[in-house]
Amino acid sequence: MQRLTWDQICRREDCRGCWVALHEARYDEATGRATEGDLVDADEDLAALCNRVRDGRWKDCAILYCATGRLHS
Repeated sequence: MQRLTWDQICRREDCRGCWVALHEARYDEATGRATEGDLVDADEDLAALCNRVRDGRWKDCAILYCATGRLHS
C-alpha cells in the first residue's frame, strides 16, 4: 500500500481506466474531489474490487474511478 496523490494515482498505468480503493482518502474542501490516499487495490471490475476490499483487512475505503492520466478528469 502506498500513500499517493490523486494525480499520481491517475498517472499509473495499472490504475487508469480502473476503479481504485483508497484508505484514509483526503478530499479538497472546495470541490469534494479526492486529493490523496493510501492506494489499496485497483480493478476494471467494480464488483471484483468491492469483493476483495470487503474480504480484506481495509474496511473503510473510498472507491473512486480513475478515468485518465490527468488530474480529476
